[in-house]
Amino acid sequence: MNRFQQFLLVTLCCWGGVCCKPSPQLPVEVSVERMQEVYEQIKTPYKHGVVFQHSDTTKLVDSPTIFRHEGFWYMTYIVFDGKGYETWLAKSSNLLDWEEQGRLLSFTPGTWDANQKAGYLALVDTDWGAGNEVATHEGRYWMSYLGGATEGYEAGTLGVGMAKSQHLALAEEWERIDAPVLLPGDSAARWFETDKIYKSHIIRDRDQLTGYPFVMYYNAKGDTATYESIGMAGSEDMINWTRIGEEPVITRGEGICGDAQIVKIDDVYVMFYFGAFWKPGAFERFACSYDLVHWTDWQGEDLVAPSEPYDAVYAHKPWVIRWEGVTYHFYNAVGDQGRVIALATSVPLN
Repeated sequence: MNRFQQFLLVTLCCWGGVCCKPSPQLPVEVSVERMQEVYEQIKTPYKHGVVFQHSDTTKLVDSPTIFRHEGFWYMTYIVFDGKGYETWLAKSSNLLDWEEQGRLLSFTPGTWDANQKAGYLALVDTDWGAGNEVATHEGRYWMSYLGGATEGYEAGTLGVGMAKSQHLALAEEWERIDAPVLLPGDSAARWFETDKIYKSHIIRDRDQLTGYPFVMYYNAKGDTATYESIGMAGSEDMINWTRIGEEPVITRGEGICGDAQIVKIDDVYVMFYFGAFWKPGAFERFACSYDLVHWTDWQGEDLVAPSEPYDAVYAHKPWVIRWEGVTYHFYNAVGDQGRVIALATSVPLN
């Protein structure tokens, strides 16, 4: 390539002031052997039991996000009281004993998200076995949330909102962006997300494999696609989001695939997610990718499935971390203790 050709290539790539670097040639499929290696690192066959439920046991808890900050562990989680979702915070010194701290996102009458604010902390470190710390953007911590105005269990129009805060470990209200950032009624909404958008999970794409520094995975269903699939979107600023691709990245064409969490183990990304109703019950699964876009679904046994009285109905909605040589798989358990947070681990705990 001569100098003029190089200049022309750079000019085209940087048109509009935004430079793009060539995408690395990464494999689209993850081999069966590599999938098995990942499974051996993430499996959690030992159920420890219930580790958290709301102080008011008539209320249901859901969707844990676990992170570490200034020597303590914290959990954001959502609470359903019959009216809708609010987002709360809990604290622990050992990942097993949790103390309720208070609300982060509360009901706000008269707003687009008046009765639904199910929050999911963004930019948690994805490196497997690292510090589980949370990064900032523009000096703030960020949280995406399922938002809506209608009372009831996931009722009415549901979209994605964004909130931010200077304080990560305080039980105080986060500052919400005024308008939703993704809605099922958007002109760019794809066929599988035109009815409701549910849980979202935002990571930093440090290598910009997707073309964006921030990537959101979320599950949604369409008007005709009555099942839930996982799609993705990208952003430059955490507020303006562009949908990536025309198809979901994970789907079964029935039931639910949802509540993604992304970690990176060596050179491969792992997506933990839950499945439901394409076989009996609800259970934990995973998929792997080299580029964050093309995902190879695990075909083996479930990571966690109903087996105990406390998770006999559902064992789903994962948050998985590696800490001091142990894999901790937190999940939402539904059974004889109501809707609670349970834990499975890679080794038995005393």
